[in-house]
Amino acid sequence: MKWIDFERQIKKKNIKLFTPLDVQRFLSRSKVAVTFLIHRLKKQGYVQSVKRGLYKLSDESVPDLYLANKLYEPSYISLEFALSYHRVIPETVYEITSVTPKATRRFETLGKIYSYHKIKKTAFTGYTIEKQKWFSFQIADPEKAFVDSNYFRMLGGLKPISRYNKEKINLAKALRYASLLGNKKLISIIKRTLQ
Repeated sequence: MKWIDFERQIKKKNIKLFTPLDVQRFLSRSKVAVTFLIHRLKKQGYVQSVKRGLYKLSDESVPDLYLANKLYEPSYISLEFALSYHRVIPETVYEITSVTPKATRRFETLGKIYSYHKIKKTAFTGYTIEKQKWFSFQIADPEKAFVDSNYFRMLGGLKPISRYNKEKINLAKALRYASLLGNKKLISIIKRTLQ
């Protein structure tokens, strides 16, 4: 298959990130043929590896927040990055932080750092779907990001978040999210911090 045909197929289907299995499906090629094709296109500079088994066209840009959800699934953006995004904290956060019910992981790709922190499945909630450049991504609402941040700060022996915009956090909603983690100390921290 020629590069131009491959590129046309990907752009026609508006695929920004793809796996070898995706390529197998839409090109109706064998696993071996697809592996060879991706390897060849990567060597020629047409395709870029985002992480092992996940690729993008070299000339296509992928929004960071969309990529954050796709790098490690399931996940949603949370913690300090989400607090900064919602303007709850004044700081700008450069590492894109997320939570996941899977193992904790960290990726450095395309000039950014993406970190994922393991959270209980019962607490994997409290996020909404937003858009950036026509791409959807999942991000914690302000209360959930606040609770997630304080939870991991507590586990790491750090003090609770102290500089934040109180008007952006609903105490009752934050306490509901904190109760999902089943940690009395966290509930006490949230109450004390928000009152």
